[in-house]
Amino acid sequence: MANWCSNTVVFEGEPEAIEQIQQLFKSMAEKQQKENCGQLPDFVSRQNGGWFFDIYQDDDVTGVFQYETKWSPNIEIVQAIAEHYNVHFTQDYEELSNGVCGRVIFSDKLLTDIYLDEEEFEQYEFDEETDTYHFEGEEYESDYEILETLLERKIVIHQS
Repeated sequence: MANWCSNTVVFEGEPEAIEQIQQLFKSMAEKQQKENCGQLPDFVSRQNGGWFFDIYQDDDVTGVFQYETKWSPNIEIVQAIAEHYNVHFTQDYEELSNGVCGRVIFSDKLLTDIYLDEEEFEQYEFDEETDTYHFEGEEYESDYEILETLLERKIVIHQS
């Protein structure tokens, strides 16, 4: 059984292209509901995996999609969509049980994947007795806020 990687992708570009991507994701979501299996755009090779599962799109927000993938993010597939429609994207992904957490930025045909290494995951500890996480002298109910902080720090360092 696969571990599920949660993905959020934000596409940016010409309004017409974003509308086409909206329709693409809507049709993949509808097809997944009918067929009960992962989906890929028709213009993407089916042999490399990267299937989209449980696609969610808030009707009030344009160009933002959430979905699941098996084990790891489907960066290559999202890049293929962006190149097909000539847009940019930012993709956040996480599958914490396997130590996968990062952000991909695709802009001006340049792909940058910034992710947490094993060393970052070792910067905090879980206390089983109190069911809390400890990081830099603070106590947290969840490791999500800690990982978000570590990733944001790494992004800032990368951008400078």
